Amino acid sequence: MHFRGVLLDLDGTLVNSLDFVEASWSVWANEKGLEPRAVCHYLHGKPAMSTLRHFMPGASEQTLIDEFLALEAWEASHTDGITAVDGAVDFLHRLERNRVPWAIVTSGSLKVASARIRQVGFPEPPVLVTSEDIQHGKPHPEPFLIGAARLAVSPARCIAFEDSTAGLLSAAGAGCVVVEVLTRQSVVHDIDTWQTLNRYGGLNVTQKGEGEFFLTIQGER
Repeated sequence: MHFRGVLLDLDGTLVNSLDFVEASWSVWANEKGLEPRAVCHYLHGKPAMSTLRHFMPGASEQTLIDEFLALEAWEASHTDGITAVDGAVDFLHRLERNRVPWAIVTSGSLKVASARIRQVGFPEPPVLVTSEDIQHGKPHPEPFLIGAARLAVSPARCIAFEDSTAGLLSAAGAGCVVVEVLTRQSVVHDIDTWQTLNRYGGLNVTQKGEGEFFLTIQGER
């Protein structure tokens, strides 16, 4: 697959953090008298404020902000045990060595995303799009459109790696070529994806010309 830029989600796609996310939100749900499974089913791929607004429809904006800040502080300070998806560190370093434009496009906040990126030892992303940068969260295409724009690459020339349904819809809606990263939380869907994978060890990136790259996946047909 020829491409000019790579856009990657963070949680579930690059880091094994979904169980930690569900644990913190389950505690929150129990405190609010909500069903944790319903909250966890809804939240994946979406900004925290979207989840809070969905489950606290009558709350004031200040109450929502206070809830968000408490959740953010907990998740940013509890990173022990979060690991990189198999092969992700090497893959990002290969992108760096080949001077491939790449960005992390996450629904998480800057504080939480930065903590998890540091925890797993990723190279510093050239572009990091977080919840603070967007008006419309996933599944809206805006996050990936912003990521591509900041790389100065057309979304149609970007490969986007995602795991959640909301994220897959966002990347596809932006016009990216989509690779789905499978997780324990993956669900059946009918979103058009180029490939699926559960690790990054089989990926190979080569430079084909100025600003043009080629991605192959081991076992690709």
